Amino acid sequence: MDRMSPLSPADAAGAGSPHPGIGFAAFVSLLAALMAMNALATDIMLPALPEMALSLRAASTTETQTVISAYLIGFGLGQIFMGLISDRYGRRLPILIGLGVYLLAALVVAGATDLATALGARFVQGVGAAAPRVIVAASIRDCYSGRRMARVLSLTMMVFMAAPVVAPALGQLTLAFAPWQAIFGLLALYAGGLLVLCWRLYPETLPVERRMPIRRAAVMAGFARVLGDRQTIGYVVAAGAIFGALFGYINSSQQLLVGVYGLGTLFPAVFAATAAALALSSFANARLVERFGMRFLSHAASLCFLGLSVLMLGLDLAGALNLTWLIALLVAVTLLMGLVFPNFNALSMAPHQQAAGIAASVTGAGSTLLGTGLGYIIGQAFNGSATPMAVGFMVCALGTMLTLLITERGRLFRAGQPLGRA
Repeated sequence: MDRMSPLSPADAAGAGSPHPGIGFAAFVSLLAALMAMNALATDIMLPALPEMALSLRAASTTETQTVISAYLIGFGLGQIFMGLISDRYGRRLPILIGLGVYLLAALVVAGATDLATALGARFVQGVGAAAPRVIVAASIRDCYSGRRMARVLSLTMMVFMAAPVVAPALGQLTLAFAPWQAIFGLLALYAGGLLVLCWRLYPETLPVERRMPIRRAAVMAGFARVLGDRQTIGYVVAAGAIFGALFGYINSSQQLLVGVYGLGTLFPAVFAATAAALALSSFANARLVERFGMRFLSHAASLCFLGLSVLMLGLDLAGALNLTWLIALLVAVTLLMGLVFPNFNALSMAPHQQAAGIAASVTGAGSTLLGTGLGYIIGQAFNGSATPMAVGFMVCALGTMLTLLITERGRLFRAGQPLGRA
Protein backbone atom coordinates (compact mmCIF):
# COMPACT_ATOMS: atom_id res chain seq x y z
CA MET A 1 0.00 0.00 0.00
CA ASP A 2 1.29 3.50 -0.83
CA ARG A 3 2.27 5.61 2.12
CA MET A 4 0.72 9.00 1.73
CA SER A 5 -0.97 11.85 3.54
CA PRO A 6 -4.72 11.92 4.17
CA LEU A 7 -6.70 12.09 0.97
CA SER A 8 -7.18 15.48 -0.55
CA PRO A 9 -10.70 16.47 -1.66
CA ALA A 10 -9.77 15.46 -5.21
CA ASP A 11 -8.61 12.05 -4.01
CA ALA A 12 -11.74 11.45 -1.97
CA ALA A 13 -14.12 12.60 -4.69
CA GLY A 14 -12.58 10.14 -7.12
CA ALA A 15 -13.53 7.15 -4.93
CA GLY A 16 -10.24 5.43 -5.65
CA SER A 17 -9.64 7.25 -8.95
CA PRO A 18 -8.99 11.00 -8.57
CA HIS A 19 -9.27 11.36 -12.36
CA PRO A 20 -12.52 9.56 -13.29
CA GLY A 21 -12.81 8.29 -16.84
CA ILE A 22 -9.16 7.41 -17.28
CA GLY A 23 -7.07 4.84 -15.40
CA PHE A 24 -3.83 5.50 -13.56
CA ALA A 25 -1.50 4.07 -16.23
CA ALA A 26 -3.27 5.88 -19.06
CA PHE A 27 -3.32 9.13 -17.08
CA VAL A 28 0.41 9.01 -16.35
CA SER A 29 1.23 8.01 -19.93
CA LEU A 30 -0.79 10.89 -21.36
CA LEU A 31 0.85 13.38 -18.99
CA ALA A 32 4.29 12.02 -19.89
CA ALA A 33 3.55 12.31 -23.61
CA LEU A 34 2.59 15.95 -23.08
CA MET A 35 5.76 16.64 -21.12
CA ALA A 36 7.82 14.91 -23.82
CA MET A 37 6.87 17.71 -26.23
CA ASN A 38 9.42 19.92 -24.52
CA ALA A 39 12.25 17.41 -24.70
CA LEU A 40 11.51 16.75 -28.37
CA ALA A 41 11.37 20.47 -29.15
CA THR A 42 14.92 20.97 -27.88
CA ASP A 43 16.70 17.66 -28.48
CA ILE A 44 15.46 16.41 -31.86
CA MET A 45 17.10 19.32 -33.67
CA LEU A 46 20.59 18.99 -32.18
CA PRO A 47 22.04 17.05 -35.14
CA ALA A 48 20.52 19.65 -37.50
CA LEU A 49 22.14 22.76 -36.00
CA PRO A 50 25.00 22.98 -38.54
CA GLU A 51 22.56 22.57 -41.48
CA MET A 52 20.18 25.12 -39.95
CA ALA A 53 23.05 27.60 -39.58
CA LEU A 54 23.68 27.46 -43.33
CA SER A 55 20.01 27.53 -44.36
CA LEU A 56 19.04 30.38 -42.02
CA ARG A 57 22.19 32.38 -42.80
CA ALA A 58 23.42 32.33 -39.21
CA ALA A 59 27.00 33.34 -38.43
CA SER A 60 27.84 30.03 -36.76
CA THR A 61 26.43 26.94 -35.08
CA THR A 62 26.87 28.75 -31.76
CA GLU A 63 24.50 31.47 -32.99
CA THR A 64 22.03 28.81 -34.12
CA GLN A 65 21.91 27.58 -30.51
CA THR A 66 19.55 30.51 -29.96
CA VAL A 67 16.70 28.52 -31.54
CA ILE A 68 16.85 26.45 -28.35
CA SER A 69 17.03 29.48 -26.06
CA ALA A 70 14.20 31.31 -27.88
CA TYR A 71 11.94 28.30 -27.34
CA LEU A 72 12.88 28.07 -23.67
CA ILE A 73 12.27 31.80 -23.07
CA GLY A 74 8.78 31.52 -24.57
CA PHE A 75 8.26 28.35 -22.60
CA GLY A 76 9.25 30.09 -19.36
CA LEU A 77 7.30 33.32 -19.88
CA GLY A 78 4.18 31.49 -21.06
CA GLN A 79 4.01 29.59 -17.80
CA ILE A 80 3.55 32.80 -15.80
CA PHE A 81 0.04 33.27 -17.21
CA MET A 82 -0.94 29.69 -17.95
CA GLY A 83 -1.52 28.66 -14.36
CA LEU A 84 -3.79 31.63 -13.74
CA ILE A 85 -5.80 30.81 -16.86
CA SER A 86 -6.10 27.15 -15.93
CA ASP A 87 -7.19 28.00 -12.36
CA ARG A 88 -10.02 30.06 -13.89
CA TYR A 89 -11.12 27.99 -16.89
CA GLY A 90 -10.03 24.48 -15.88
CA ARG A 91 -7.31 22.25 -17.24
CA ARG A 92 -8.75 20.93 -20.52
CA LEU A 93 -9.38 24.06 -22.59
CA PRO A 94 -5.96 25.72 -22.09
CA ILE A 95 -4.11 22.51 -22.89
CA LEU A 96 -6.00 22.10 -26.17
CA ILE A 97 -5.26 25.71 -27.17
CA GLY A 98 -1.61 25.32 -26.22
CA LEU A 99 -1.24 22.23 -28.39
CA GLY A 100 -2.76 24.08 -31.33
CA VAL A 101 -0.33 27.00 -30.93
CA TYR A 102 2.61 24.61 -30.69
CA LEU A 103 1.53 22.83 -33.88
CA LEU A 104 1.12 26.02 -35.93
CA ALA A 105 4.41 27.51 -34.72
CA ALA A 106 6.29 24.33 -35.66
CA LEU A 107 4.97 24.67 -39.21
CA VAL A 108 6.12 28.32 -39.35
CA VAL A 109 9.64 27.32 -38.29
CA ALA A 110 9.66 24.67 -41.01
CA GLY A 111 8.91 27.37 -43.57
CA ALA A 112 11.39 29.95 -42.22
CA THR A 113 14.10 31.28 -44.52
CA ASP A 114 15.98 33.43 -42.00
CA LEU A 115 17.02 33.13 -38.39
CA ALA A 116 14.81 36.00 -37.14
CA THR A 117 11.63 34.31 -38.39
CA ALA A 118 12.70 30.97 -36.93
CA LEU A 119 13.46 32.58 -33.57
CA GLY A 120 10.08 34.34 -33.45
CA ALA A 121 8.21 31.15 -34.27
CA ARG A 122 10.26 29.17 -31.78
CA PHE A 123 9.34 31.69 -29.07
CA VAL A 124 5.65 31.23 -29.89
CA GLN A 125 6.09 27.47 -29.94
CA GLY A 126 7.54 27.70 -26.44
CA VAL A 127 4.53 29.71 -25.28
CA GLY A 128 2.26 26.98 -26.62
CA ALA A 129 4.29 24.31 -24.83
CA ALA A 130 3.87 26.18 -21.54
CA ALA A 131 0.27 24.96 -21.32
CA PRO A 132 1.13 21.24 -21.06
CA ARG A 133 4.00 21.95 -18.65
CA VAL A 134 1.90 23.94 -16.18
CA ILE A 135 -1.30 21.94 -16.51
CA VAL A 136 0.41 18.57 -16.10
CA ALA A 137 1.90 19.75 -12.78
CA ALA A 138 -1.38 21.35 -11.70
CA SER A 139 -3.40 18.25 -12.61
CA ILE A 140 -1.09 16.03 -10.58
CA ARG A 141 -1.43 18.43 -7.64
CA ASP A 142 -5.24 18.41 -8.13
CA CYS A 143 -5.28 14.64 -7.80
CA TYR A 144 -2.47 13.70 -5.41
CA SER A 145 -0.58 14.96 -2.37
CA GLY A 146 2.51 14.20 -0.30
CA ARG A 147 4.91 11.48 -1.38
CA ARG A 148 2.27 10.00 -3.67
CA MET A 149 2.43 13.23 -5.66
CA ALA A 150 6.22 12.88 -5.90
CA ARG A 151 5.79 9.28 -7.07
CA VAL A 152 3.40 10.30 -9.86
CA LEU A 153 5.74 13.12 -10.89
CA SER A 154 8.62 10.64 -11.02
CA LEU A 155 6.65 8.20 -13.18
CA THR A 156 5.69 11.04 -15.49
CA MET A 157 9.31 12.15 -15.70
CA MET A 158 10.45 8.59 -16.37
CA VAL A 159 8.27 8.20 -19.45
CA PHE A 160 8.94 11.79 -20.48
CA MET A 161 12.70 11.19 -20.34
CA ALA A 162 12.40 8.47 -22.95
CA ALA A 163 12.04 11.31 -25.48
CA PRO A 164 15.66 12.54 -25.26
CA VAL A 165 16.84 8.93 -25.65
CA VAL A 166 15.38 8.72 -29.14
CA ALA A 167 15.11 12.39 -30.14
CA PRO A 168 18.63 13.03 -31.52
CA ALA A 169 18.64 9.66 -33.26
CA LEU A 170 15.25 10.48 -34.78
CA GLY A 171 16.61 13.84 -35.88
CA GLN A 172 19.70 12.18 -37.39
CA LEU A 173 17.53 9.63 -39.20
CA THR A 174 15.29 12.36 -40.56
CA LEU A 175 18.29 14.28 -41.89
CA ALA A 176 19.42 11.17 -43.77
CA PHE A 177 16.30 11.35 -45.94
CA ALA A 178 15.04 14.92 -45.73
CA PRO A 179 16.16 18.51 -44.96
CA TRP A 180 16.05 19.95 -41.46
CA GLN A 181 12.57 21.38 -42.06
CA ALA A 182 11.13 17.85 -41.86
CA ILE A 183 12.09 17.74 -38.19
CA PHE A 184 9.63 20.51 -37.42
CA GLY A 185 7.04 18.73 -39.53
CA LEU A 186 7.44 15.76 -37.17
CA LEU A 187 6.95 18.06 -34.17
CA ALA A 188 3.75 19.40 -35.72
CA LEU A 189 2.53 15.85 -36.37
CA TYR A 190 3.27 14.86 -32.77
CA ALA A 191 1.36 17.86 -31.43
CA GLY A 192 -1.57 17.06 -33.71
CA GLY A 193 -1.75 13.51 -32.41
CA LEU A 194 -1.72 14.74 -28.81
CA LEU A 195 -4.40 17.29 -29.61
CA VAL A 196 -6.72 14.50 -30.74
CA LEU A 197 -5.89 12.32 -27.71
CA CYS A 198 -6.44 15.15 -25.24
CA TRP A 199 -9.72 16.10 -26.90
CA ARG A 200 -10.93 12.56 -26.35
CA LEU A 201 -9.25 11.52 -23.09
CA TYR A 202 -7.87 14.35 -20.96
CA PRO A 203 -9.87 14.55 -17.71
CA GLU A 204 -10.97 17.82 -16.16
CA THR A 205 -9.23 17.62 -12.79
CA LEU A 206 -10.36 21.01 -11.47
CA PRO A 207 -14.06 21.05 -10.49
CA VAL A 208 -16.01 24.21 -11.22
CA GLU A 209 -16.49 24.95 -7.53
CA ARG A 210 -12.71 25.10 -6.99
CA ARG A 211 -11.98 27.49 -9.86
CA MET A 212 -10.70 30.97 -9.09
CA PRO A 213 -12.21 34.03 -10.76
CA ILE A 214 -9.70 36.31 -12.42
CA ARG A 215 -10.07 39.21 -10.03
CA ARG A 216 -7.14 41.41 -9.21
CA ALA A 217 -7.39 40.92 -5.45
CA ALA A 218 -7.70 37.12 -5.73
CA VAL A 219 -4.88 36.89 -8.26
CA MET A 220 -2.56 39.09 -6.22
CA ALA A 221 -3.38 37.09 -3.09
CA GLY A 222 -2.65 33.81 -4.90
CA PHE A 223 0.70 35.01 -6.21
CA ALA A 224 1.54 36.53 -2.83
CA ARG A 225 0.95 33.18 -1.11
CA VAL A 226 3.16 31.34 -3.56
CA LEU A 227 5.92 33.96 -3.80
CA GLY A 228 5.93 34.39 -0.03
CA ASP A 229 6.50 30.70 0.67
CA ARG A 230 10.13 30.04 1.62
CA GLN A 231 10.02 26.37 0.60
CA THR A 232 8.50 27.10 -2.81
CA ILE A 233 10.91 29.86 -3.81
CA GLY A 234 13.93 28.02 -2.43
CA TYR A 235 13.25 24.91 -4.44
CA VAL A 236 12.40 26.91 -7.56
CA VAL A 237 15.84 28.56 -7.43
CA ALA A 238 17.56 25.26 -6.67
CA ALA A 239 15.76 23.59 -9.60
CA GLY A 240 16.68 26.50 -11.87
CA ALA A 241 20.35 26.06 -11.06
CA ILE A 242 20.21 22.35 -11.90
CA PHE A 243 18.26 23.15 -15.07
CA GLY A 244 21.04 25.58 -15.98
CA ALA A 245 23.54 22.73 -15.97
CA LEU A 246 21.21 20.55 -18.06
CA PHE A 247 20.45 23.28 -20.60
CA GLY A 248 24.14 24.17 -20.78
CA TYR A 249 24.90 20.57 -21.67
CA ILE A 250 22.12 20.48 -24.29
CA ASN A 251 23.33 23.75 -25.86
CA SER A 252 26.96 22.63 -25.97
CA SER A 253 26.56 18.91 -26.67
CA GLN A 254 26.61 18.90 -30.47
CA GLN A 255 29.62 21.18 -30.77
CA LEU A 256 31.53 19.52 -27.94
CA LEU A 257 30.89 15.85 -28.63
CA VAL A 258 30.96 16.10 -32.44
CA GLY A 259 33.22 19.08 -33.10
CA VAL A 260 35.80 18.51 -30.36
CA TYR A 261 35.64 14.80 -29.50
CA GLY A 262 34.82 13.66 -33.05
CA LEU A 263 31.82 11.42 -32.33
CA GLY A 264 30.19 12.09 -35.68
CA THR A 265 27.11 9.92 -36.26
CA LEU A 266 27.62 8.29 -32.85
CA PHE A 267 26.51 11.52 -31.17
CA PRO A 268 22.82 10.46 -30.89
CA ALA A 269 23.87 7.22 -29.17
CA VAL A 270 25.93 9.03 -26.52
CA PHE A 271 23.22 11.64 -25.99
CA ALA A 272 20.73 8.79 -25.64
CA ALA A 273 22.90 7.18 -22.94
CA THR A 274 22.79 10.33 -20.81
CA ALA A 275 19.04 10.72 -21.34
CA ALA A 276 18.47 7.05 -20.49
CA ALA A 277 20.32 7.59 -17.20
CA LEU A 278 17.94 10.42 -16.39
CA ALA A 279 14.92 8.26 -17.20
CA LEU A 280 16.19 5.31 -15.14
CA SER A 281 16.89 7.44 -12.09
CA SER A 282 13.42 9.01 -12.37
CA PHE A 283 11.99 5.50 -12.28
CA ALA A 284 14.18 4.64 -9.28
CA ASN A 285 13.03 7.81 -7.55
CA ALA A 286 9.40 6.74 -7.96
CA ARG A 287 10.23 3.54 -6.08
CA LEU A 288 12.46 5.12 -3.43
CA VAL A 289 10.77 8.41 -2.58
CA GLU A 290 8.00 6.94 -0.43
CA ARG A 291 10.62 5.18 1.67
CA PHE A 292 13.35 7.80 2.00
CA GLY A 293 11.52 11.06 1.32
CA MET A 294 11.95 13.85 -1.19
CA ARG A 295 14.44 15.88 0.82
CA PHE A 296 16.85 13.06 1.59
CA LEU A 297 17.05 11.84 -2.02
CA SER A 298 17.30 15.25 -3.68
CA HIS A 299 19.77 16.71 -1.18
CA ALA A 300 22.08 13.68 -1.39
CA ALA A 301 21.94 13.74 -5.20
CA SER A 302 22.71 17.48 -5.27
CA LEU A 303 25.78 16.99 -3.08
CA CYS A 304 27.02 14.15 -5.30
CA PHE A 305 26.44 16.36 -8.35
CA LEU A 306 28.74 18.97 -6.83
CA GLY A 307 31.45 16.35 -6.26
CA LEU A 308 31.24 15.08 -9.85
CA SER A 309 31.34 18.65 -11.20
CA VAL A 310 34.54 19.34 -9.28
CA LEU A 311 36.03 16.10 -10.62
CA MET A 312 35.08 17.01 -14.21
CA LEU A 313 36.68 20.43 -13.95
CA GLY A 314 39.80 19.01 -12.30
CA LEU A 315 40.27 16.42 -15.04
CA ASP A 316 39.72 19.06 -17.72
CA LEU A 317 42.27 21.46 -16.25
CA ALA A 318 44.76 18.59 -15.92
CA GLY A 319 44.27 17.67 -19.58
CA ALA A 320 42.95 14.23 -18.61
CA LEU A 321 39.29 14.63 -19.58
CA ASN A 322 39.26 12.14 -22.46
CA LEU A 323 36.11 10.92 -24.17
CA THR A 324 35.68 7.95 -21.83
CA TRP A 325 35.88 10.11 -18.72
CA LEU A 326 33.57 12.75 -20.22
CA ILE A 327 30.84 10.28 -21.16
CA ALA A 328 31.08 8.51 -17.80
CA LEU A 329 30.76 11.79 -15.91
CA LEU A 330 27.87 13.03 -18.08
CA VAL A 331 25.97 9.78 -17.52
CA ALA A 332 26.62 9.96 -13.77
CA VAL A 333 25.53 13.61 -13.57
CA THR A 334 22.29 13.03 -15.48
CA LEU A 335 21.64 9.95 -13.37
CA LEU A 336 21.65 12.21 -10.31
CA MET A 337 19.37 14.76 -11.97
CA GLY A 338 16.59 12.17 -12.07
CA LEU A 339 16.66 12.16 -8.26
CA VAL A 340 16.54 15.95 -8.17
CA PHE A 341 13.99 17.30 -10.65
CA PRO A 342 10.80 15.46 -9.58
CA ASN A 343 11.53 15.97 -5.88
CA PHE A 344 12.40 19.66 -6.18
CA ASN A 345 9.23 20.14 -8.25
CA ALA A 346 7.08 18.28 -5.73
CA LEU A 347 8.59 20.16 -2.77
CA SER A 348 7.96 23.52 -4.44
CA MET A 349 4.33 22.57 -5.22
CA ALA A 350 3.54 20.79 -1.94
CA PRO A 351 2.30 23.80 0.09
CA HIS A 352 -0.26 24.86 -2.55
CA GLN A 353 -3.27 22.66 -3.22
CA GLN A 354 -5.39 25.77 -3.51
CA ALA A 355 -4.35 27.78 -6.59
CA ALA A 356 -2.22 24.88 -7.83
CA GLY A 357 -2.20 26.49 -11.28
CA ILE A 358 -0.58 29.68 -9.98
CA ALA A 359 1.92 27.59 -8.02
CA ALA A 360 2.73 25.57 -11.15
CA SER A 361 3.19 28.81 -13.09
CA VAL A 362 5.60 30.28 -10.58
CA THR A 363 7.60 27.08 -10.12
CA GLY A 364 7.72 26.25 -13.82
CA ALA A 365 8.45 29.76 -15.08
CA GLY A 366 10.98 30.53 -12.38
CA SER A 367 13.04 27.36 -12.76
CA THR A 368 12.83 27.41 -16.58
CA LEU A 369 13.83 31.06 -17.02
CA LEU A 370 16.68 30.80 -14.53
CA GLY A 371 17.86 27.56 -16.12
CA THR A 372 17.55 29.04 -19.62
CA GLY A 373 19.68 32.04 -18.68
CA LEU A 374 22.38 29.91 -17.09
CA GLY A 375 22.28 27.39 -19.95
CA TYR A 376 22.58 30.19 -22.53
CA ILE A 377 25.65 31.58 -20.79
CA ILE A 378 27.27 28.13 -20.67
CA GLY A 379 26.43 27.41 -24.31
CA GLN A 380 27.63 30.77 -25.64
CA ALA A 381 30.87 30.45 -23.68
CA PHE A 382 31.87 27.42 -25.76
CA ASN A 383 35.50 27.86 -26.77
CA GLY A 384 36.41 24.56 -28.39
CA SER A 385 36.91 22.72 -25.12
CA ALA A 386 34.92 21.21 -22.25
CA THR A 387 36.08 23.89 -19.79
CA PRO A 388 33.05 26.24 -20.04
CA MET A 389 30.64 23.36 -19.50
CA ALA A 390 32.65 21.96 -16.58
CA VAL A 391 32.86 25.39 -14.93
CA GLY A 392 29.15 25.89 -15.55
CA PHE A 393 28.32 22.56 -13.94
CA MET A 394 30.34 23.42 -10.83
CA VAL A 395 28.83 26.92 -10.49
CA CYS A 396 25.30 25.53 -10.88
CA ALA A 397 26.00 22.78 -8.33
CA LEU A 398 27.40 25.26 -5.82
CA GLY A 399 24.38 27.52 -6.34
CA THR A 400 22.05 24.59 -5.73
CA MET A 401 23.72 23.56 -2.48
CA LEU A 402 23.86 27.13 -1.18
CA THR A 403 20.16 27.61 -1.96
CA LEU A 404 19.24 24.37 -0.21
CA LEU A 405 21.21 25.37 2.90
CA ILE A 406 19.43 28.74 3.04
CA THR A 407 15.99 27.24 2.35
CA GLU A 408 16.32 24.49 4.94
CA ARG A 409 18.16 26.70 7.45
CA GLY A 410 21.17 24.42 7.31
CA ARG A 411 19.29 21.16 8.01
CA LEU A 412 19.66 18.86 5.00
CA PHE A 413 18.92 15.16 4.36
CA ARG A 414 15.84 15.03 6.59
CA ALA A 415 14.11 11.70 6.00
CA GLY A 416 12.34 10.91 9.23
CA GLN A 417 9.30 13.17 8.89
CA PRO A 418 5.71 12.19 9.63
CA LEU A 419 4.11 9.76 7.22
CA GLY A 420 3.14 11.27 3.90
CA ARG A 421 5.28 14.39 4.18
CA ALA A 422 8.55 15.24 2.44
